[in-house]
Amino acid sequence: MALRASNKIDSGFSVSSMTDLVFLLLIFFVIVSTMVSPTTLPVDLPVSANKTKEKPQVGVRIDADGAFSVNDRTVDPLDLEGVLQDRMALIQKEPTLVMHVDQRVPAGVTVGVLDIAKRNKWKVILATRPK
Repeated sequence: MALRASNKIDSGFSVSSMTDLVFLLLIFFVIVSTMVSPTTLPVDLPVSANKTKEKPQVGVRIDADGAFSVNDRTVDPLDLEGVLQDRMALIQKEPTLVMHVDQRVPAGVTVGVLDIAKRNKWKVILATRPK
């Protein structure tokens, strides 16, 4: 009398739960990547209720110490206009300058950058924190 085992061990591996997990992670990272700010260096922006749907093209950041950076690269204030002209020349559509200015920066410094934008006929967006 030969006894057979009634339970057979399945050596296969089901990956259906693994694919669900991968798709959930993919969705999470896509959503989080759209929330990333164009400037990663922190600046204490002023508060405003206005919003714009303009895509940032070239960003100028002025921190509380008066240091300038264009698209996260530090720039000497005397070379700012030349660097901006080089960046704006690469843009095919209407050139737009997004300014991320710390609220402790004197108004004269901000007006100087606005004057550069006016001379070159660029559209300017002043970034603010939402209310």
